[in-house]
Amino acid sequence: MVRGARQPQQPRSRLAPRLTGTVEKPPRKRKSRDLPQYGQKQWQSYFGRTFDVYTKLWKFQQQHRQVLDNRYGLKRWQIGEIASKIGQLYYHYYLRTSETSYLNEAFSFYSAIRQRSYYSQVNKEDRPELVVKKLRYYARFIVVCLLLNKMDVVKDLVKELSDEIEDYTHRFNTEDQVEWNLVLQEVAAFIEADPVMVLNDDNTIVITSNRLAETGAPLLEQGMIVGQLSLADALIIGNCNNQVKFSELTVDMFRMLQALEREPMNLASQMNKPGMQESADKPTRRENPHKYLLYKPTFSQLYTFLAASFKELPANSVLLIYLSATGVFPTGRSDSEGPYDFGGVLTNSNRDIINGDAIHKRNQSHKEMHCLHPGDLYPFTRKPLFIIVDSSNSVAYKNFTNLFGQPLVCLLSPTAYPKALQDQSQRGSLFTLFLNNPLMAFLFVSGLSSMRRGLWEKCQEYLRKINRDIAQLLTHSRSIDQAFLQFFGDEFLRLLLTRFIFCSATMRMHKIFRETRNYPESYPQLPRDETVENPHLQKHILELASILDVRNVFLENTIDDY
Repeated sequence: MVRGARQPQQPRSRLAPRLTGTVEKPPRKRKSRDLPQYGQKQWQSYFGRTFDVYTKLWKFQQQHRQVLDNRYGLKRWQIGEIASKIGQLYYHYYLRTSETSYLNEAFSFYSAIRQRSYYSQVNKEDRPELVVKKLRYYARFIVVCLLLNKMDVVKDLVKELSDEIEDYTHRFNTEDQVEWNLVLQEVAAFIEADPVMVLNDDNTIVITSNRLAETGAPLLEQGMIVGQLSLADALIIGNCNNQVKFSELTVDMFRMLQALEREPMNLASQMNKPGMQESADKPTRRENPHKYLLYKPTFSQLYTFLAASFKELPANSVLLIYLSATGVFPTGRSDSEGPYDFGGVLTNSNRDIINGDAIHKRNQSHKEMHCLHPGDLYPFTRKPLFIIVDSSNSVAYKNFTNLFGQPLVCLLSPTAYPKALQDQSQRGSLFTLFLNNPLMAFLFVSGLSSMRRGLWEKCQEYLRKINRDIAQLLTHSRSIDQAFLQFFGDEFLRLLLTRFIFCSATMRMHKIFRETRNYPESYPQLPRDETVENPHLQKHILELASILDVRNVFLENTIDDY
């Protein structure tokens, strides 16, 4: 019996729709956690039929398949369309709530379509639009499997999709043949974006997960004084040119999305561990923070969702902004050094229209209107704000001023990489890879492209030890800005901060990272001697390099080299 036939509760609309047209203002968030059911009118406007109709029809078809097929004359592909619609609804639920259970429901329905071959008769039809329905189903199923990290299923689906596209292009001479071949190329490049393969003894590829595991973030030991803020919302923004993407999701966006997801756990394993500071009366946290995914948004679109998230941010919560975008540099000289004088990152200009004409020219004495300047984020620093900027002009966000005294941290990528690594930029940023999968990033800068599973697990265990020591360095520091400690109580932010320090320390010790612009920076600045240049941490990095037999690519006496 297929799971997911029950009608779920109405989620709060939390995610941007596809950014291919007009974007409406996000609906207001309901304050009550008891969310009512969608009514018939809402579903009719959303998909043309009520969700209740789809699920009841699905249930009836499973119980009386022959009766339904004969009485109503439904073909198998039409039954597949019903299941596909329900799967699509659950997928949208996941996007709007970040609850993994909805994603699993979508997977169940999409899997049922494939296992029962509901679209098998489509290829015998002479109508190309029916074949397109099948191709779209495959594309949606692949996205769901990517988000669930079911890479083995993804590879099978890609092969099947390739065969379907070949058959489609052979039978029909339609204008969208090139587009579907491009879709196939995109997904193939997407699943091959990781620079390092982990192999079993029989040379099969190991599927690794980069979600937050139960033992992923370093535990808070007794005596650690940190803030009680928790990550509630995250805006994940991607606007990098020529970066691998699939379904309006770039590699960098996907990696950050995975870094902000918890690994599903059994209820039996969800018990407090010794040494953790967990209050008995502490409210239950959501499984994952809510997320907005914005692919190449215009400035107005970005600001709309930023304002909506800021407005509804609960008390004692944090808003995270992740910017993966092309850098915009200041033109000319300025007599002042304000928050609009250092440039920023690019937003999409294609949809900003004035008097019916797109804007192509601007006065060189004016600021770039399609740039997100640091000053544009000042109004939102009235609440705790955690910013990650991965851009060639990330240092523009180093010029922040904390006007309102709220916790504020900016993690900034290097603005340039050594020439030996620049050719890999299409497969995703090295900085974001460190935040998502620090061991894979470490292997990549060390020149390794594959590793046996046993050694991988040994290095992962040692990396967890490094993260624990980094956490102690931060919490025991006497000169660190308190903003870092305010965010350190949240597991996601704690892990991002420890990975950031590991990334910075690794690059400073690496022989080919010799320019200042090759290093990450932060606002406020971290005390170098206590964190990224700490001798104890440097020793750990050299020991990890020794385990991998790549110690020769790192400097032995790094402090003396500055």
